[in-house]
Amino acid sequence: MGPTASGKTDLAMAIADRLPVVLVSVDSALVYRGLDLGSAKPTARELARHPHRLIDICEPSESYSAGRFRADALQAMDDISAAGKIPLLVGGTMLYFRALLQGLAVLPGADAHVRADIEAHAEREGWPALHAELVRVDPELAAELHPNHSARIERGLEVYRLTGVPLSRLRRERRSGGVQERYQLQQLAIMPRDRALLHRRIEGRFKRMLEAGFVDEVRGLRARGDLHKDLPAIRAVGYRQVWQYLEGHYSYDEMVAAGIAATRQLAKRQLTWLRRWPALTTLYTQDTEGRVRTREEIVAEALKFLT
Repeated sequence: MGPTASGKTDLAMAIADRLPVVLVSVDSALVYRGLDLGSAKPTARELARHPHRLIDICEPSESYSAGRFRADALQAMDDISAAGKIPLLVGGTMLYFRALLQGLAVLPGADAHVRADIEAHAEREGWPALHAELVRVDPELAAELHPNHSARIERGLEVYRLTGVPLSRLRRERRSGGVQERYQLQQLAIMPRDRALLHRRIEGRFKRMLEAGFVDEVRGLRARGDLHKDLPAIRAVGYRQVWQYLEGHYSYDEMVAAGIAATRQLAKRQLTWLRRWPALTTLYTQDTEGRVRTREEIVAEALKFLT
């Protein structure tokens, strides 16, 4: 696990060079075909050497969920284990990790009428107003969410309106079971000691994505004709900002700044999850003096916990 731009994929591939593992992606953007540059998807050469399960498994016009991830991940893990290898899960979508490890609450399905009412309210007053409503009815869930995290705000309010019970409480009370009984788990996170270093890496990586053709990638997605800005794939960090730039809502410089800021906010949310995560072993990218550790040092430390 780890925040965006921390070096998770690089570390996982280095481990795969040394241990009999097969990589399983835990990333809500990498599941989508065509979302390559902006998602920091491993290159074709990297995937040829280190195949990942759960990359490029659906179209960006689809909505991929934590429940679907859990089913897909469990199947991948069983297949890998049956082949005599070890599943190594790598990614930063913490909701997916939680769904896999703790199971999923048995929740009501989507209700078109309730959602239409919530979306109409958001259209009139904005998602921060809906977030304020969520604070009143489910403060625990609201504390996890940015005021513009429309999909999860909508789901939290929808569940409350349908059941009268906060979604956060339902998650605690009604679980479908985790994987601890089936697998011996070792949970590692690669993290910086100094957030400023992570911010520099985020900025540098976002600019390299743009230099590699990220805007053209999003332009191609828009040209397909079957995608729109409210799909989960297009709401992914970076894609939303470039899409808005192509719609004329941002200048190029404003888009760059917004994309970097959104990625930093994502990293902040991931770090919040990780600091509360139980049974976690942290691999720091810097030593206690602030020196950036080498790739070999981090890999060697990871292997101590995995062998």
